[in-house]
Amino acid sequence: MEAETVMASINCVTFNHVNYIRKALDSFLMQKTDFAFEILVHDDASTDGTSEIIREYEAKYPGRVRPLIQKENQYSQGIDNISGAFNFPRARGKYIFMCDGDDYFLSPDKLQRQVDYMEAHPDCTLCIHSARIDLVGKALTESQMRPYRKSRVIPPEEIIDKSSGYAMSSMAFPARLVKELPDYYVDCPVGDTPLQLLAAANGYGYYMDEPMSAYRVGVAGSWTVEGKSGDYEGKQSAYYRRMKRTYEQFDRATGGRFHQAAESAALRTYFHTMVNTKKFDEIYNPAYRRYYRELTPRTRFFLRFERSMPGAYKMARKAFTGR
Repeated sequence: MEAETVMASINCVTFNHVNYIRKALDSFLMQKTDFAFEILVHDDASTDGTSEIIREYEAKYPGRVRPLIQKENQYSQGIDNISGAFNFPRARGKYIFMCDGDDYFLSPDKLQRQVDYMEAHPDCTLCIHSARIDLVGKALTESQMRPYRKSRVIPPEEIIDKSSGYAMSSMAFPARLVKELPDYYVDCPVGDTPLQLLAAANGYGYYMDEPMSAYRVGVAGSWTVEGKSGDYEGKQSAYYRRMKRTYEQFDRATGGRFHQAAESAALRTYFHTMVNTKKFDEIYNPAYRRYYRELTPRTRFFLRFERSMPGAYKMARKAFTGR
């Protein structure tokens, strides 16, 4: 597979996903395209057999599945954004598609449709779609990530300051965006937000209102699950401080072009950490009414339930989730 023939690079970051990695890789390989694509898999020194499965696929699909298997865990050494450090530099495609090893694609036409749109609209720097939520275990969650109710263009200000998150497994963007990574990407504690900021700084987005991928919720060892262990409030506070710094760095890097959007996005992050840690005085503070109204009806219901009847809420939650 020659470098110049590769149109798309699928970026897959995995760690201890032995129960999920086959489904992810198979969903990549089922893609029907009129162009060549590659699958870049970064395994962060898994200890559960994930690495062996990846090597099996590499042997079966040489040149198509291109793994980088670490001997030492890089995340534990302070490298938050594995994709930017290890996968983006070796991507040969014109476009990069994101999907962690515990998520997967649903539509065999996903790559083709997103590439077709970006090829026809060269100023589009982020192409996304809705995603089905695949729940592992029990949790109180929505059934899908659907930030908008119809296919539409997303202005850059809205990519920055959005009321609902975008599924990582839906994201596709031109590889040129990540040839040189700014400080706000490198310093950010999560990988999807700085990619979205990069896209906003260089163009606009497009949303396809169709669930062409799945996002697993509740996977042991995932960033979200690990974040809830130990000193949760301390972790949430640290997360907000780092995200606030990310938005400030972005604001400076873009010369204040998106100052209002960046400021609002940082404030929304603060509000969501208050929701996560159940700081009800802040949740119901009139200053954050805009962000409260953005919460789903289900989330608002459970917040009111817990605030007014904490004992009954605790019993109901334990009966449903076991926690």
